[in-house]
Amino acid sequence: MGKILEVKDLSVSFDVRGGLLLRSIGTVKAVDNISFSINKGEILGVVGESGCGKSTVARLVLRLIEPDNGSVLFNDTDILKLPKKEIRQQRRHMQMVFQDPYSAMDPRYTIFRSLCEPFQIQGVKLKKEALRKKVDDLLELVGLNSEHGFAYPHELSGGQKQRADIARALALSPQFVILDEPTAALDVSVQAQIIKLLEDIRERLNLTFLFISHDLSLVSYFCHRVVVMYLGRIVEIISADLIGETPYHPYTKALIDSIFETVPGQEKKKTPLEGEVPSPFNIPPGCSFVSRCKYAKDICQEKTPALEITPDGGQIACHFPLRTLK
Repeated sequence: MGKILEVKDLSVSFDVRGGLLLRSIGTVKAVDNISFSINKGEILGVVGESGCGKSTVARLVLRLIEPDNGSVLFNDTDILKLPKKEIRQQRRHMQMVFQDPYSAMDPRYTIFRSLCEPFQIQGVKLKKEALRKKVDDLLELVGLNSEHGFAYPHELSGGQKQRADIARALALSPQFVILDEPTAALDVSVQAQIIKLLEDIRERLNLTFLFISHDLSLVSYFCHRVVVMYLGRIVEIISADLIGETPYHPYTKALIDSIFETVPGQEKKKTPLEGEVPSPFNIPPGCSFVSRCKYAKDICQEKTPALEITPDGGQIACHFPLRTLK
């Protein structure tokens, strides 16, 4: 299958202000020159610790944030070069499900009105009966019914609210959906239900997902490939099938070691990370992981490693990978 999305050399920095006078206290490079692509029908996962830039990438891809440089090609069209009128039309094909279902919808609106909103914003004119039928079909698609349309967000459970949020994202029949930690605010049993729902919807509607999470075990189950980020940079892109094996980057291995064993009595040999996480205001030159990597040498402090192709088709940014690249 061809590529539906291609991100090239994408970067963005934020000026951080603090104190009573809100003076500038520094600049944070939230996303630092990243590149990746997604094939049609694929689920690409993005993982990393909090603050690594995962959610910022999502907002950059949808142009909810303007980048400092780079390009985002959606179906071969660079959306960063489109005027505002055209980018709104383009968003009919690119939607997002946000992390917190409790704040994703206007509490003053019924679920029905919230699901009608995408059609109004995009100027899709439907007769009253057709609109009602469309909303009922969306609710049924996500496992709700027409009665839920009369409810307000506070009258629904967390799982029901997230289902309604998914329905709203699907209202305009998008090709590509970004899922920004869609299960993080939900109970474990409800998380499993939402993941199963997303699997069914993707197959039924032939969608492409960008799935953002801090849970590597969930990502390895749900996704086809995984992008591993650290301090705004991509350190590895790996097939989800290889998560259980030895990865190439020491940081990816540390994330894998942090996954709990589900079999009673089994213990996993863990290699805890040592050292301090660098300040985002003062990321050291060279490899951003150098202060926590036991394999680091002088070159790691001087030269930023470039992404190289691995034998199994992934990518790795490391001067001394855990597995040979030949």
